[in-house]
Amino acid sequence: MSEIRHIVFDIGRVLLAWDPERPYRTLIPDAARRRWFLDTVTTSAWNAEQDRGRPWAEAEALLIADYPEEEALIRAFRTHWAAMTPHLLAQTPQIMEGLVEAGHDVTMLTNFAPDTFQEALARFPVLRRPRGVTVSGEVGLIKPDPAIYALHAARFGLDPAATIFFDDSPDNIAAAAAAGWRAHLFTTPERMRADFAASGIAV
Repeated sequence: MSEIRHIVFDIGRVLLAWDPERPYRTLIPDAARRRWFLDTVTTSAWNAEQDRGRPWAEAEALLIADYPEEEALIRAFRTHWAAMTPHLLAQTPQIMEGLVEAGHDVTMLTNFAPDTFQEALARFPVLRRPRGVTVSGEVGLIKPDPAIYALHAARFGLDPAATIFFDDSPDNIAAAAAAGWRAHLFTTPERMRADFAASGIAV
């Protein structure tokens, strides 16, 4: 097994809390209607296209054309985005920062819309600590597309076999493993620490 020389973190639900339902608990108090709205209107597939780079105005217009009576709630997805990302997660940002301070090569690979990523950087300065980041919406590719892993490795000079990666999505982990990365599904900070230790990295 080759030595780990590169560490890559996902952001959402690994470093940063992400709960799109959070503002809608107030906006749509009825649980059944709220579930219908999030599962049928502002779906994860719809939001993924913003992560791929589609402008919010275009995304909103598409939904409003199909659900004109839901216009205010559709626009609320973007206007209440900060409430969907209320805080950093416990421990993992500190783990990442400690690895940077210890001299490890740390980068991030994230599915994120370009504008909301800039907001996240402003709100959570720890996200500026790694050497760099590939933001899906800026490059027009999203995980788990194999091309985004190849792009990230090329941009930052990563040797896939010497790269450890943490993501909360099983599909993204499978794609990273297929690209030759040592990929670990993030579940808890304790599990992350154990995975680092198994790879010979003290955190």
